[in-house]
Amino acid sequence: MVSEQQVKEKLEDVKDPEFDINIVDMGLVYEVNVEDEDVHILMTLTTRGCPFHGIFEEVINQELSELEDIGEIEVELTFDPPWTMEKMTDEGRNKMGAVPGHGMGF
Repeated sequence: MVSEQQVKEKLEDVKDPEFDINIVDMGLVYEVNVEDEDVHILMTLTTRGCPFHGIFEEVINQELSELEDIGEIEVELTFDPPWTMEKMTDEGRNKMGAVPGHGMGF
């Protein structure tokens, strides 16, 4: 059976095309749940009007389908809470060149 850790590792291969940073480090993935072989991902986008919203589900499905013993994949979008740069990992901030207190919204 696929694990939440395996799913999260594969999600690190999915990049936000606007920033070229993976969606985990961007802080877009709020929750990953695996029940039996089915995967549910709760995520957000940087903005409600993000032009890439349709791309993420397709790329996520493509990446996760490479895992063995995976069932249905559900990607649920939410904007509650809305994404902010504070949700980014330290690695994501470093990749973006964001330094707290230096004009990057921190």
